[in-house]
Amino acid sequence: QVQLIESGGGLVQPGGSLRLSCEASGFTFSKYAMSWYRRAPGKERVLVAAITSAGGSTNYADSVKGRFAITRDDDKNTVYLQMNGLEAEDTAVYCCNAGPRGLYGVGYWGKGTLVTVSS
Repeated sequence: QVQLIESGGGLVQPGGSLRLSCEASGFTFSKYAMSWYRRAPGKERVLVAAITSAGGSTNYADSVKGRFAITRDDDKNTVYLQMNGLEAEDTAVYCCNAGPRGLYGVGYWGKGTLVTVSS
């Protein structure tokens, strides 16, 4: 059974940091592109960051460039999203995605973890 289980969300003050983790099982993790999407209140789900199956290339939304970093550890079947300098606008449910053949936004999805940035 395919599983993507996110963790690490929570309440953080503006300017703070969080590291999200997504632990995968039930498929060949190393062959999938991994990405993080988020859905903010009143907004559509959008791509935040993505990393290729080989880990050699990353892609970030303009809104998070320089603040967020996506990494993967194929030995642990886990993808991470380090979030620094968090802003209120980053408040959202963050979901992990595993995409075949380098695709994003298709394939497998986690249920999400809530990040709330507030004073």
